[in-house]
Amino acid sequence: MADEDLEIDLDDLQRRMDGAMAALKQEFASLRTGRASASMLEPIMVEAYGQKTPINQVGTVNVPEPRMVTVNVWDKSMVNAVEKAIRESGLGINPQLNGTIIMLPIPELNEERRRELTKVAAQYAEHARVAVRNVRRDGMDQLKKAKTAGMSEDDHKVWSDEVQELTDAAIANVDKALETKQQEIMQV
Repeated sequence: MADEDLEIDLDDLQRRMDGAMAALKQEFASLRTGRASASMLEPIMVEAYGQKTPINQVGTVNVPEPRMVTVNVWDKSMVNAVEKAIRESGLGINPQLNGTIIMLPIPELNEERRRELTKVAAQYAEHARVAVRNVRRDGMDQLKKAKTAGMSEDDHKVWSDEVQELTDAAIANVDKALETKQQEIMQV
């Protein structure tokens, strides 16, 4: 059997480990800290025209900045009712009036919520580590098959060291990304 048939595709293993890292970065991106969302106002009902009406039926809800939600009330006479509904909603947001526009600045996250988010980030990182280890296991399985097909003991050792180096580098990247994300979350 030719030596080329006994080699392991390190580029494929590297690509798969990089895929695990890319998935981790995408999961980290979904961990927004203190970000405003128009959907946070959906449960609020406004006393309008003698009945309870959803807030999005008396005005336009926008998110102009990451930490600001605005409600542009269509009927000028409804501004105070919308403001009152937001104050009494229990969201902990203090509305600010500007004509028919109600601005809602979103406060910073509290310490407890930040700690919860760092734990979620750690879980995402552990999933990425498991994915990297699974790629390593596949590489080692390929090496076992190659060894039974006639690969020398020395070549087997060299290739297994290469696979282990790829794994160590990928896990180090995961750990570094986790540390960076946790610092970002805990930053006030």
